Parts: sequence; structure tokens; C-alpha cells
Amino acid sequence: MRILLPLPDRDFDVTEVAVPWKLLTDLGHEVVFATEHGDGPPAADPLLLTGVLFGQLGTEPEPKEFYEQLTGEAAFRHPVAWADLRPEAYDGLILPGGHAPGMRQYLGSDLLREKIAEFWRLDRPVGAICHGVLALARTRDPATGRSVLADRRTTCLPGYMERTAYYLTAWRRGRYYRTYPAYVENEVAAALDDPAQFERGPIELRRRGTATDDTPAFVVQDGNYLSARWPGDAYLFARRFATMLT
Repeated sequence: MRILLPLPDRDFDVTEVAVPWKLLTDLGHEVVFATEHGDGPPAADPLLLTGVLFGQLGTEPEPKEFYEQLTGEAAFRHPVAWADLRPEAYDGLILPGGHAPGMRQYLGSDLLREKIAEFWRLDRPVGAICHGVLALARTRDPATGRSVLADRRTTCLPGYMERTAYYLTAWRRGRYYRTYPAYVENEVAAALDDPAQFERGPIELRRRGTATDDTPAFVVQDGNYLSARWPGDAYLFARRFATMLT
């Protein structure tokens, strides 16, 4: 199947892109990347490759290896422009996250939200992880004027995770972990009909799911919609999304 994965030109999360790409392509699916202008390969957040503080708080080794493989792929090096997207040509949509300033190009795009709304109406699998859930929360159903997530259960980056990362690094990185003044959880919850539809998941700040261990990971599936909290959920997220495709 063909999976659409839109990205900003820079600053997306390494794990949230590379892990779904690797697992889905290994299963024989095609992942198509798209950027605003389609004028060259996008670039992940460089601090997640080198480490946010003293080489720490970065991407784990295996997702880094996947990203290195990904950067050599033609689909990544020659993305489609958002304006040229035909949502009906894709069987699934994945919206990854990232928190550095370059993500605002993607999270704040009216054009991309139009394309997301078109795909949402097709009732095909949609997955969003971390800040990627914001793109859906901000997408309006033209028929109702409400967020497409208004009646769905969802998770996203929990406020306690976002606050902790910010407090730990602000002395060195400033507002690097604060993409917007509002916390992601607060904006997503405000888009829902009932705040109880938001599922925070177990408290977790350190352990991450891996290729062989989903114990620390958490996702929420509501019909054709799948959401996850952070890079630590990426392996489980990718596997569950693959199941939805079948």
C-alpha cells in the first residue's frame, strides 16, 4: 500500500519518521514523503542526532541507523509538494512530530490541513504521533466546522513530558522544547467534545519501546485513527498502523 508521510523542511523527530518508514517498507509498503515545496530532501532535528545536552536526550542508536538509510532513499530525496498531493492516491496517512522551531511550517500550514481534511473524509487509516496530533486537532471538518478529532479518543505528547523536557534544558536550549506557548496536550484536549476523550497513558519519562519490547509504549486506536505520545511509542505505533492497513 502507499502511505503518505508529510514533513516540514527541517526539525522533524528522527525516530517518529525513521521507525515507521523502516517497519512499513520492510513489510512491502511504499512510503511517499511530501514537503511544502517538494524542492529537496528535508532534514531531521540535528540536536536529536547529536544529543540535546552533552550528547544525551537524543535519538537511540537503531532509529539513527534507520534514518541514515532513509536519507539515501529516492522517495525521501525527492518529496512531493503539498499542493500536488491527491489524497485519494494513498491508502494511509502518518503525521509524525517534532518540537524544534522548524516544525511550525508543518503544524501551522493551512494548505496541509486542507489535504489532511480531504484524506480524513476517505475513512482510511490515519496515524499521528506526538506533535503530529496537533495537525489533526487543528484540521477542521468542512461540514461541521469542528476539529476532525472532536469525537475521537486520542493521545498526544502529555503535558508532564513537555514540561519536564523544557525545565531540564531551558538553561541551555531556551524554548527549544516549547514549540508553542500552549502545551500540546492542552490544545488537543480543547479540540475534543469531551476532555475525557484524551488518554494520557502511564507515566513514563525514560524508558522507550523497542523492536522487541512494547512494555513502556502506549497508543490509542479509535476506529481508523491511531495516536501515540512520543518517540518511545514509535515501534508499537508503526506495528499497529501496519495492522490497520491490512
